[in-house]
Amino acid sequence: MVVAVAAEDVVIAVRVSGDIVIARQAGHGLAAKLGFTLTDRTMISTAISEIARNITSYAGSGEIRLLVGEREGRQALVVQAEDQGPGIIDIARAMEDGYSTGKGLGLGLPGAERLMDRLTVRSEPGHGTLVEMWKWVPPGA
Repeated sequence: MVVAVAAEDVVIAVRVSGDIVIARQAGHGLAAKLGFTLTDRTMISTAISEIARNITSYAGSGEIRLLVGEREGRQALVVQAEDQGPGIIDIARAMEDGYSTGKGLGLGLPGAERLMDRLTVRSEPGHGTLVEMWKWVPPGA
């Protein structure tokens, strides 16, 4: 389910694997409107897929919010992934390649971090996780 929140904001409920595709496509579309290259659009949509998959795999459900906002004094395409799942006990460890508390390869968070310009994680065990990542909007867009 996709819900428009503001002119630029889009919220995608993430409950099942098909929602990952919807979130990925929405991110790709917004990135295209903002003038990102095909390579950057692919990196953004892949990062969204990784983070959305973490929601379905570890939290069960959550949401992806896409928006254009200012980060560190620059305009950015911002992706916020939020859930009310079990949270991440050791964020530093979760950011290491190969670390997984499930059956995955442990590449989701570190992979998304490499694909985007910035990625932050806030989590409290038992109270969910908020991942925010962004890519700077190209000059002249």
